[in-house]
Amino acid sequence: MAKKFIFLLLLLFTGLQMIRAQQTYSIKGIVKDATNGEPVSFANVVIWNTIEGTVTDSIGQFEITGVSPGSYRLQASFIGYKPTVTAEFRISNKDLFFPIELEESSESLQEVSIVASPFRKTAESPLGLRVIGFKEIEKSAGGNRDISRVVQSFPGVASTAAFRNDLMVRGGGPSENRFFLDGVEIPNINHFSTQGASGGPVGIINPDFIREVNFYSAAYPAARGNALSSVLDFKLQDGNKEKFSLRGVIGASDIGLSVNGPAGKKTTYQVSIRRSYLQFLFDMIGLPFLPTFTDAQFKVKHTFDRKNELTILGLGAIDDMKLNTDMEDMSEKNQYILAYLPVVKQKTYTLGAVYKHYSGKNIYSLIISRSQLNNRNIKYKDNDESSEENLTLNYRSDEIENKLRSENIFRFPFFRLNVGGNLEYATYTNHTYQKQFTTTPKVINYHTDLGLLKWGLYATAIYESDNERFTASLGVRADANDYSPEMNNLLDQLSPRLSLSYRLFGAVYLNGNIGRYYELPPYTVLGFKDNQGNYLNKANRLTYIRSDQTGLGLEYRPSSYLKFSAEGFYKKYDQYPMSLVDSIPLASKGTDYGVLGNEAVSSTATGRAYGLELTGRWYNYKGLTFIASYTYVRSEFKDGRGSGKYIPSAWDNRHLFTFSGTYALPKNWDIGAKLRVVGGAPYTPYDVEKSSLVEAWDASGSLYYDYSRFNSERLKPFTQLDIRIDKTFYLKKFMLGAYIDIQNILNSKYKEQDVYIKTGKVLNPEAPLDQQRYELKPVERRTGTLLPSIGLMIEF
Repeated sequence: MAKKFIFLLLLLFTGLQMIRAQQTYSIKGIVKDATNGEPVSFANVVIWNTIEGTVTDSIGQFEITGVSPGSYRLQASFIGYKPTVTAEFRISNKDLFFPIELEESSESLQEVSIVASPFRKTAESPLGLRVIGFKEIEKSAGGNRDISRVVQSFPGVASTAAFRNDLMVRGGGPSENRFFLDGVEIPNINHFSTQGASGGPVGIINPDFIREVNFYSAAYPAARGNALSSVLDFKLQDGNKEKFSLRGVIGASDIGLSVNGPAGKKTTYQVSIRRSYLQFLFDMIGLPFLPTFTDAQFKVKHTFDRKNELTILGLGAIDDMKLNTDMEDMSEKNQYILAYLPVVKQKTYTLGAVYKHYSGKNIYSLIISRSQLNNRNIKYKDNDESSEENLTLNYRSDEIENKLRSENIFRFPFFRLNVGGNLEYATYTNHTYQKQFTTTPKVINYHTDLGLLKWGLYATAIYESDNERFTASLGVRADANDYSPEMNNLLDQLSPRLSLSYRLFGAVYLNGNIGRYYELPPYTVLGFKDNQGNYLNKANRLTYIRSDQTGLGLEYRPSSYLKFSAEGFYKKYDQYPMSLVDSIPLASKGTDYGVLGNEAVSSTATGRAYGLELTGRWYNYKGLTFIASYTYVRSEFKDGRGSGKYIPSAWDNRHLFTFSGTYALPKNWDIGAKLRVVGGAPYTPYDVEKSSLVEAWDASGSLYYDYSRFNSERLKPFTQLDIRIDKTFYLKKFMLGAYIDIQNILNSKYKEQDVYIKTGKVLNPEAPLDQQRYELKPVERRTGTLLPSIGLMIEF
């Protein structure tokens, strides 16, 4: 059957190849001054890495004709402006309108000699910034068109062997990342997210919307607060101003439909909806949980005139994960997962609006948004819902954030000043019923209804010398809220930061950054109560998490398409929440389904992360794009039991190597590969004696760790190779794309920590209940399977 399917697929490819149309299209657009919105007349516009191009007319408009279908960038330049290379875009079966913004150069009277390149860096973030194009997302092997998986190919990013998108960047925890869509902050970018952290099994954002992503692993802009490990700043495409377009995608885990186009002369739109069939995939490969999701996304942009524009966008998801209790392959590993995993139901959305006004040397922006996460977790002992006595967890929570942010960018010769402020009001409700076991059984039963007012101010002064030989950025940020006296003074969270870059010689740059950053603990921590209704962590004098960070790097750009860099980093953590239940920092938690931070803590944990990143990146020259990186990273926290020794955190992988690349073959074929080698993570052995107690097991359905031996053992490294083959047909009326993606083609097996399951037998039924023990059986766990998938994309 499989051979027949492959034969028919090849036959279809051959037939389409024979009838493909040799159609060409036009790239139209306008070149504008980035500050005042005025058109730039007689600017040069060429297709990057070619001599094919044109010159803008007297009102800044241009048209490049005879362009074959494919992906492109444009390069624009004019005397007095910095030359720029645009984000990548696609030409499929219609003309495209693409606006370009040019920034004034410090040398206004002569042509500057800065080489235009897609490898952008900013004075505020001269290191730790990577720009990811849409083609890297769409064609990435093993990425499944999911940005979180694509980011795992970049230096400093650790990944797990599980089917999850958790981000651990430069030794930081999964709760230390922040996400923005066209300037609007969103709480999480994954379905079935771990509340209080950043992970989940699959991304929410439709990659068809993404133009490019700015991924900051250090030197975070002052306008992007509350981050300690990374910021992902998504730049979304505008709807096509020229013509309506419809695109359908059948991927490895979902089916989607998106439309975009003009809605009048001044308005464009794009809308998408996706529905998963992930449950069938998980059932096919024998996983004990079956997730289903639906998501929708839209963006509408209206240009009032050259000076004013408004963008309205939205993102929403409905997630439903059931337990696969009727699966045929009820392996012992699956029995263990089913014993503790809850049923998860989530609803999440973000609505936002961005207004921009261009006025002379000033750009003013006003951003308003509202986000909500509704999270439901429920668990019954042995998944038996026939009796309420079996209920071990009933968790219902809502997080709602209302945000207002104002930003001003002022440009002067050699200088730029960014100033802004934010005002936010958040509500957090929580109804929790949970059975627990520490030394004796207990029940947590409380209700939270928390209102939180937050405010912040920030400013950044940026200097750029002639030809950008030397750049400097001095920024400061301050945040506060009305949760408690420990958090309501802006000066207590004063966050200065300094970035410098100097061109030593030729194309060799020395870059550095030093700064202090703050992060508010998750709402789950802020809103935790005891059974008497007291905010326990407020009484424990909870405060902001603080991280002092510094980095130093060398950068070499021998050409516009090739870049080498070496960056060293050091991060010091203070005031991190320390669990009062197990004396473990929350930094080592948050990569499983459920909730991070729903427990008593104190702001006493201290730690550090440091390391070195070596990276080589070749971008879209002669059909080749790749990134290769090696990272040495250490992540440690001091022992919470008083010894004062540094102990590895859960993200102390030490060695990370990744290679990810694509090569464009003739006749619109592409081949890609991704190789990941991730050092073994430390782990904590289980306390089998405690876990075997009947009262202990029945409370959680899982094992208990022996935290006196926290992270004293280490897993072996794991290696995974993914490959992908793409073929695109550009026909007269539509575009058809198909791909075959094979994850873990070597069928590598990753040895996880062994676990135990209960056999159902009580070893000493005659003993008092608090002394009775289940018989536990050891189970070896190995993950990793060869996973092929086929996808189709069609665009009209």
